Amino acid sequence: MTDLPSLTDSHCHLDFPDFEGEVSDLIARAREAGVTRMVTICTKLVNEPAVREIAQAHAPVFYAAGTHPMSVATEPMATVDQLTAIAQHPKMVGIGETGLDYHYTAESAQAQQTSLRLHIDAARETGLPLIIHSRDADDDMARILRDEYRNGAYSCVMHCFSSSASLARTAIDLGFYLSMSGITAFPKSNDLRDIFTDAPLDRVLVETDSPYLAPPPRRGKRNEPAYTAHTARRAAETFGMDYAEFAARTQQNFDRLFTKAARYEVTP
Repeated sequence: MTDLPSLTDSHCHLDFPDFEGEVSDLIARAREAGVTRMVTICTKLVNEPAVREIAQAHAPVFYAAGTHPMSVATEPMATVDQLTAIAQHPKMVGIGETGLDYHYTAESAQAQQTSLRLHIDAARETGLPLIIHSRDADDDMARILRDEYRNGAYSCVMHCFSSSASLARTAIDLGFYLSMSGITAFPKSNDLRDIFTDAPLDRVLVETDSPYLAPPPRRGKRNEPAYTAHTARRAAETFGMDYAEFAARTQQNFDRLFTKAARYEVTP
């Protein structure tokens, strides 16, 4: 094991074909980089058994499940009962990812909104955090998050946040979290970094969204959980902090939001 500060990759996709046959090696490399936990995300409920199996087989891995907004039009609509039943598994720690994506799939906007509201209901019922994907849908996303919060409180992380300062403020005002992906380490992402530094540090997580969005110096390559450390090191600079201190703060934030994962005892 490494003596590096511990980190959690709060969002990755270990079931994707990019990682077939490599999960054990990926986890070993992550540990060497100080990434001691990761949450692998199921984007279609039909794939939940396979994602669950990865979490069961590897001590540092937790999972979340939901229907990605880009899949809503082609997958059966998730139900609250389905999601709450899946949430009974001890390593299932979040609802989603869900959300709105009008960049590629605006034609299914209404169905995406219905799906998002169902996932919010499941987050309320289970007490697990909602994991939100939002792209080119800021106004509808802010409206739904606010409307649903008035119907009953729930917790949430805006995963791979790269939207507007206005949506960030809505999320923060509701008590939600923003997650920094490799995009925040790109040289031209100054505006996005400014959004994060304007947010309370106790609402910030880090992630890879691997296999996508590798940070420098791996940009353009396949991303993997170990590279959370690259994003976190750049983020520490952004916040003007020592890397170890920033890592510790993000660990505290993850534990506060993902309470089920925090309570789970991970063996080396």
